[in-house]
Amino acid sequence: MRQESRPGSMDPSLRWGDEMNNDWPLWEVFVRARSGLSHRHVGSVHAPDAEIALRHARDTYTRRMEGISLWVVPSASIIASDPSEDGPMFAPAEDKIYRHPTFYDIPDGITHI
Repeated sequence: MRQESRPGSMDPSLRWGDEMNNDWPLWEVFVRARSGLSHRHVGSVHAPDAEIALRHARDTYTRRMEGISLWVVPSASIIASDPSEDGPMFAPAEDKIYRHPTFYDIPDGITHI
């Protein structure tokens, strides 16, 4: 059964229904809040391309003016380390003690480095 095109849709071939989410890739959404300095992961959306993913993210995650900037990234493009292999992944950092903040004096009043 073919469903009707969504009114006002950018592409008339896009249809409402569960089957569209099976074909659309997953995008991870990051929002930068007004008071924040960095983007924070807030969730995911399904969309056929980056422009529509950005619009879905705006409509889903910033309905109440929660942010001033959005990032959308294809989930398939994210490469992550395996938490169960944290020892081998992060062990080299232990050999570089000069990277620990204990070696640096931070002036009073500095809150973000």
